Amino acid sequence: MGRYLLRRLLQLVPVFIGTTFLIYWLVWSVPGDPFAGKCGERPCPPGFVAMMTEKFQLDQPLIVQYANYMKNLFQGDFGTTFGGRSINDIIATAYPNTLKLALVALAIEAIIGLTAGVVTGLRRNGFLDNLVLVSTLFLIALPIFVIGFVLQWVLGVQWHIVEPTVSNEMRISELIVPGFVLGSASMAYIARVARTSIAENRRSDYVRTAIAKGLPMRRVVGVHLLRNSLIPVVTLLGTDLGALMGGAIVTEGIFQINGIGRVVYRSIVTKESATVVSIVVILVLVYLLMNLLVDLLYAALDPRIRYE
Repeated sequence: MGRYLLRRLLQLVPVFIGTTFLIYWLVWSVPGDPFAGKCGERPCPPGFVAMMTEKFQLDQPLIVQYANYMKNLFQGDFGTTFGGRSINDIIATAYPNTLKLALVALAIEAIIGLTAGVVTGLRRNGFLDNLVLVSTLFLIALPIFVIGFVLQWVLGVQWHIVEPTVSNEMRISELIVPGFVLGSASMAYIARVARTSIAENRRSDYVRTAIAKGLPMRRVVGVHLLRNSLIPVVTLLGTDLGALMGGAIVTEGIFQINGIGRVVYRSIVTKESATVVSIVVILVLVYLLMNLLVDLLYAALDPRIRYE
């Protein structure tokens, strides 16, 4: 196990370097003047442009810029914006809000999606099974911004059950509706995957053997059936955390959440490429670490999987 973990950690190094360089190259290759609009309605003076170009090393080859960026990154410095604001401060302010929202969405996905999948997988072709299939298809088909605006209007404006927008305190009770909106599509996929996996594994020999031995159905489902059926669900949940954080732009805009989604959008509009690169680099790290965690959970869920 230790050798496998070390090998996987070493594999993350070239993946991290390759993905971050690709992101850096794509972001800085976007056409346009990075100093457009930085001096009001008039173009920036040539002296200012020359000074900023030298300060941010924009006149250097791309590979040199990337090497300097990675050197500062490993020292914990994400750089500064063209306006002189530290990107570390921007991330420290916005990142916890998005992480909190993504974790709430992930918990809603796991609880509702897995419960619906297990129940319908054990009792197929009934009323509840058809209801879950129709509702999940409905959630998959509807865009997130439609679900968000509808729930905000109905629950917040019409019925006054929740606040239409999220306050700066970011209380868990305020994040339930935005979390549901953000994770609605993934929740539907998890319910369908869990339903199919439970239904397939229920016909396996080890399940029939456990039932023939006289084990209680609760133990058969909880110990034998559920563990092996959770592998595809864990894969979805593990890789979904980064997707939720990166795809929260619409949800944060609807519910007025000051997270990295809104920061990325503003940075793209104002051509603050360094901010975009830094936030995406963090998301890459989240993806890589969550994939490693999912691989390690496989052995705990399925005894047949061993890492030598």
